[in-house]
Amino acid sequence: MADTKREIERKYESANSELPDLTGVAGVAAVVDQGVAHLDATYYDTGDERLAASSVTLRRRTGGSDAGWHLKFPVAPHVRDEIHAPLSDTLPDDLAALVRSRVRDSELLPVVRLRSERDVRHLLDADGLLLAEVSLDTVRAERLTGRGGTAQWTEIEVELADGGDPALLDKAEKRLRKAGVRPSASSSKLARALEETAPGKRRRTAPAREPVTAADHVLAYARTQRDAIVELDPAVRRDAEDAVHSMRVATRRLRSTFKSFGEILDRTATDPVGDELKWLAGELGLDRDREVLTDRLKAALDEVPDNLVRGPVAERLHSWSSAEHRGARGRLLGVLDSRRYLTLLDTLDALLADPPLLKAAGKAPRKPIAKAVRKDFRKVSGLIRRAADLEPGTDRDAALHEARKKTKRTRYAAEAAEPVLGKPAKTMVKSMKALQKLLGEHQDSVMARQALRELSAVAHAAGESAFTYGLLHEREEQRAARAEAELPGFWEEIKDGATDL
Repeated sequence: MADTKREIERKYESANSELPDLTGVAGVAAVVDQGVAHLDATYYDTGDERLAASSVTLRRRTGGSDAGWHLKFPVAPHVRDEIHAPLSDTLPDDLAALVRSRVRDSELLPVVRLRSERDVRHLLDADGLLLAEVSLDTVRAERLTGRGGTAQWTEIEVELADGGDPALLDKAEKRLRKAGVRPSASSSKLARALEETAPGKRRRTAPAREPVTAADHVLAYARTQRDAIVELDPAVRRDAEDAVHSMRVATRRLRSTFKSFGEILDRTATDPVGDELKWLAGELGLDRDREVLTDRLKAALDEVPDNLVRGPVAERLHSWSSAEHRGARGRLLGVLDSRRYLTLLDTLDALLADPPLLKAAGKAPRKPIAKAVRKDFRKVSGLIRRAADLEPGTDRDAALHEARKKTKRTRYAAEAAEPVLGKPAKTMVKSMKALQKLLGEHQDSVMARQALRELSAVAHAAGESAFTYGLLHEREEQRAARAEAELPGFWEEIKDGATDL
């Protein structure tokens, strides 16, 4: 079973074979020698080094106190999430799943071997509690692919203890700099090993050129969303907070981009990909929609006086929520391991590498991009007017839901347009986000009432009172009515925003 920890550390270049004295660092009462550990790590990657390109490291290490498999994902500068699994001859299935969105069908190969002599010190406070671990690593690197090169260096690592104060790292760095030690130019041992053991001169990645054409801007936004899907995949598999929602939003943004900018990217090529993105968003939504409904119904129940709660309403809501979560969770993991999903990722890569450009793609960006945003806005306007002409009920609910979807699409188009159109696009994003929130309140009420009717029927069949479900249903109707009443005035305030585009 894999365990996860947040690793906060800094690396330094060192030409010396000894650690600088850190006894005087503020807050450090003692520096305790932990001896020397002998570490032997083999790093795995695809032949084209996809993991390294994403600053992800996968290794099998023996020696030291944490022998086993380690998978590290970047979080922020000097911060990584490390997932550890027990030592085994082959890569554990749960770790293999976490790199699948990047690796796909490619084979994971041993690419680098690092053997290190690690001289370890513990920095302790006055109570003997661990503040940080400092090590002097003498590293020997051997490339295991191609013609295979070797390298050797010495570096210092300072790793913060779990729950430690990051300010300690600044204090330790100040002392290290005074001793002539400088921050490492490489983000990790693997990055340095790949650089220094590469056969011949390692090719450097050319800096990305600034967007010039309409297609440049649209594709830059689209690639950002594609990257987000790939990068969020491991977090979704680990059930990290907000990961499902964020991945769903990236999926919707990408699909909306293909639809909104159909005069730049040929929709005969992008529509089939958009259909697959719609499928993925739907699968992600099964779990997300449950979360939203559960939070809403729990909050509504908390507002009901105790004397109006009849029967085990909270217990039934909890059971319903848990069952829905288990079913949706298992289904979603199956989706992420499916051939259909991996094919979608491959198709996105191919489409964005060789995009289906139309005539407007090569034009200066302002006119075609502004035109696309205005077109989406007009669709929202038409749907709002249509909903206003309908009587309250199912048809109006459906029209407002459709307006909400088009509002999201307009918001995403305006996001893509911000680098080109500036403030008018930013204003449009803000307006559409507010409108989306109002229409979302209405749609959430529609879905909550549907769930309450289902829960009420189950409770009634079990011989329980349905009174509280009916009370909650009535309150949800009132919330929807308030949103509908607020909409006309709200729309009047924002509908002129498109004139500046």
